[in-house]
Amino acid sequence: MNQLITVKFVEALQPETVRQLTPLLIDVVEDGASIGFLPPLAKDAASAYWQGVPGPGVLLWVAMEGDTIVGTVQLHLVLKPNAPHRAELAKLMVHPGHRRKGIAGLLIETAEQAAAEHGRTLIILDTREGDPSNLLYQSRGYVEAGKIPDYVISADGGMDATVIYYKKL
Repeated sequence: MNQLITVKFVEALQPETVRQLTPLLIDVVEDGASIGFLPPLAKDAASAYWQGVPGPGVLLWVAMEGDTIVGTVQLHLVLKPNAPHRAELAKLMVHPGHRRKGIAGLLIETAEQAAAEHGRTLIILDTREGDPSNLLYQSRGYVEAGKIPDYVISADGGMDATVIYYKKL
């Protein structure tokens, strides 16, 4: 029986949080997610990544099933003087063994609510063309703004496009 999923805001990383986020990052990269890393992702590199999160303008949430982190998302508040209305949804991850439970949608809703609370009326994001995440974002009301060819290198060495999405809150 599945436990209730809760989403918690992470104000400052604790060692236990890093201990759980590190294998989550490794597992989603190994599963093929295009989130800025390529497999194989070393444990120390994954752990080092989390040391800078959260940070100025970077908000972090984790999805918990009991005491276990099963997903995460970041909201990057644009800090430029000409963009106080904008934020970027980033690093949405759900552990491969916990997908199809509504966790990604819950994390997106949480980030969108926080964006609104911070006076943000526009959220942007990008994701690799062809990934299942495209359907997820479209189903959540994100609109495709365009594509950039050869934007990322994938694990097989091929170059893939990224799709830019936006949503007005």
